[in-house]
Amino acid sequence: MKHKVCLVAGGAGFVGVNLISKLLDQDANVVVGDNLSLGSYENVHNYTKLPHQNCIEIDLSCSDASDKFFELALHKYGRVDEVWHLAANSDIPAGVDNPDIDLKDTFMTTYNLLKSSKKYSVKKFNFASSSAVYGDWKEIALDESLGPLKPISYYGAMKLASEAQISAAAESFLDQANIFRFPNVVGIPATHGVILDFFLKLKKNPKNLSVLGDGTQRKSYLHITELVDAMFHVSSLDLKQKHIEIVNIGCNDSGIYVKEIAEIVRDIVSPSASISYGNEKRGWLGDIPRFSYNTNRLKSLGWEPKLSSTEAVILAAKEIYKTQFE
Repeated sequence: MKHKVCLVAGGAGFVGVNLISKLLDQDANVVVGDNLSLGSYENVHNYTKLPHQNCIEIDLSCSDASDKFFELALHKYGRVDEVWHLAANSDIPAGVDNPDIDLKDTFMTTYNLLKSSKKYSVKKFNFASSSAVYGDWKEIALDESLGPLKPISYYGAMKLASEAQISAAAESFLDQANIFRFPNVVGIPATHGVILDFFLKLKKNPKNLSVLGDGTQRKSYLHITELVDAMFHVSSLDLKQKHIEIVNIGCNDSGIYVKEIAEIVRDIVSPSASISYGNEKRGWLGDIPRFSYNTNRLKSLGWEPKLSSTEAVILAAKEIYKTQFE
């Protein structure tokens, strides 16, 4: 039986490491490319059994580099069956300061990976999108039919533009394209995010935890193991007459307040610490202070999470403390 050959772009990051582990469990042949601006191949090697020679440090925003990525897999395995595109700038405030970051690391990586997919006759493309494409809909639960979409960060704008590129490619040459709109994802090995940020702040100052915003920000969170499981479930479906699937992945609950997350982390690291809050409703420019997902589409495809947003945060906080701070 032939083993599936998968390219994982941006695979040295938090989501990538967990995705690679799942692919290897399914006996796939995996080749990873990452510019290592946020990810680390140390994490890949520590958390997976992927051979070192199957990882390449590469800037996929460059067209020639993208072709090189595909050619590495072709040289090793003779073909590429599917692309998992996780490469992106995930630092939203950095993109606000310098929009070139999102253009380069999110939009251009998508453009080049699609161009290479067409050149090398790869017919399946899986893309990690984001809730940020929706913009700020206040208390309205976000579902895939909502529109018009008006992202308020360059990060969200470039994710949405990438979705548009993939939609065009699905009409042109792809047999199957899956666009996964992520919520806030938590777990290990954490490389960024509110939980890790709180841990780092308390490590620096065990007496006080300073929180961006007033603590009333409320969002949906999903544990990384469930995110990867949901992606695999959708990707494995035989959608014969459907070229493209756009799906929210997340908990269908009202989320958890940042104030609650701060208290969970404080109680683990330094129970006597005080917590101080800002005056703004949002944590930073481009932040969407409140959102929840409508996940009926995901349910209709046969998948539901087992953990609530609160349970996912508690589990992730314990994991991060045990593996990175204990």
